[in-house]
Amino acid sequence: MSRAELARRQAELLQALLADGPPPAGFDPARLKVEASVLRRKHGRVLAYQRPELAEALGERYEPLFARFTAGRPKKAAERSGAYADEFVTWLIEGGHLPKPRRRLADRLRRR
Repeated sequence: MSRAELARRQAELLQALLADGPPPAGFDPARLKVEASVLRRKHGRVLAYQRPELAEALGERYEPLFARFTAGRPKKAAERSGAYADEFVTWLIEGGHLPKPRRRLADRLRRR
């Protein structure tokens, strides 16, 4: 298999795992869905650990909202977690899931 073919297949797998893409040939769709769910929950826990004030503000809504966000906007491999978290905060505010914070609170939610 050439490097280009390997890179294409890896991209397909990442798309299936992180962005609800179609399962690549040779992969069990049911197992990919389970693994994708596990990866999203893990990423959500990491973000909640990094931004506890965000998870606290959302309460029980945090996990389902994070799942919706990641389904439409998966994190890129080289992307900093802080930048991704900032996008999540912006998405929450624009979607009306969080009130538009005063400047100081916005800065705390979008730190780093």
